[in-house]
Parts: sequence; structure tokens; C-alpha cells
Amino acid sequence: MLKKLLERQPRALDQRLFVNRYGEPLSASDVRFKLAAYVKAAAETTPTLRTKHVTPHSFRHATAVHLVSAGVDVTVIRSWLGHVSLDTTNHYARANLETKRKALEQVSAPESARHPPSWKRDTSLLAWLDML
Repeated sequence: MLKKLLERQPRALDQRLFVNRYGEPLSASDVRFKLAAYVKAAAETTPTLRTKHVTPHSFRHATAVHLVSAGVDVTVIRSWLGHVSLDTTNHYARANLETKRKALEQVSAPESARHPPSWKRDTSLLAWLDML
């Protein structure tokens, strides 16, 4: 989409891509205003958007989660997002269940799972536990 935009509106490498009608960089308020207008228009064809709270941060969060899913190191994501602490970025890794599933699939079953633990094989211990 960005390539198509640049074909329609060519810019020099040092020129900003997203500007207001005066050619100035978009402010945070400008971005929220534009996004709200696009969400409202999209809700005409996708009614479920009417109940969603779509913000610029929604895109930031979704992008970070997708980067984690793609295997991008969290330190790179931290730098890209401008987080000071890696703890702030780590919650994106915790939030992604698909990433967790993939990680678990790469781990083989522990050796102890192939054989019952020793306490389960000790009949006298099991009998004593049953008496409790």
C-alpha cells in the first residue's frame, strides 16, 4: 500500500510521507482524527467495527504481537517501539498464545513423562497415601 501511495504521490527521501493539508507532519491528534474517520467508513461494510475501540495504540500493539509471532527478537521490538525497559516489551510475548503453542511444539516431552515418577511406582507409598 505504501508503494502505491508513493507512486501516486512521489516524495523525496527526506520528505515526510504522512502530512496534513499544509504539508506539516501529522500530529497525534491528526492521526486519531483520521483513524476515527476511516473506522467509521469501514464500519459501513463491517458493522462489528462499531463496537470496537480502535486507536493508534491498537495498531502499535497488533504490530508488536505480529512481530513476536514472526520470531523477531523482543530487544529489536523494544528498540522499534522506543521502550526503555525490556519488561514493557515482554508483555507482547506473553500475550501471544500462538507463539506459546509453537514454542511448546518445539520442546520434546520430558524424560520423566515417558515413565511414571518413582513415587507412583512405590506401592507402599501409594498405600500409605490412600490411608490418609
